[in-house]
Amino acid sequence: MDSRILCNFYRCTIESILTGCITAWYGSCTVLNRKALQRVVKTAQNITRTELPSMEDLYSQRLRKKALRIIKDPHHPSHKLFCLLPSGKRYRSMRTKTTRLRDSFIPQAIRLKHLNC
Repeated sequence: MDSRILCNFYRCTIESILTGCITAWYGSCTVLNRKALQRVVKTAQNITRTELPSMEDLYSQRLRKKALRIIKDPHHPSHKLFCLLPSGKRYRSMRTKTTRLRDSFIPQAIRLKHLNC
């Protein structure tokens, strides 16, 4: 089969299944789980004979996109959690006592935003 068709099939089906609600669960995945997910992507690369984005890249893309939508929508319930520091350049980090909260969506998105500023 043509590699374009295989790549399109991967993007439309397998990638959409793997990344469904990725912003909710990927941050708290263990290293073992992340390696298993990346093996699926590597297998798909071998089958399609094309370069595919890693799960980490997909996660950061989706995280950034979702965070920007929340920041732009003042009526979103989580909008108030993205508050700018007085400099206006960076967002205020949340203090967390547990790794479960630290690895959840909002703190991860704020850290990702800090890397891009």
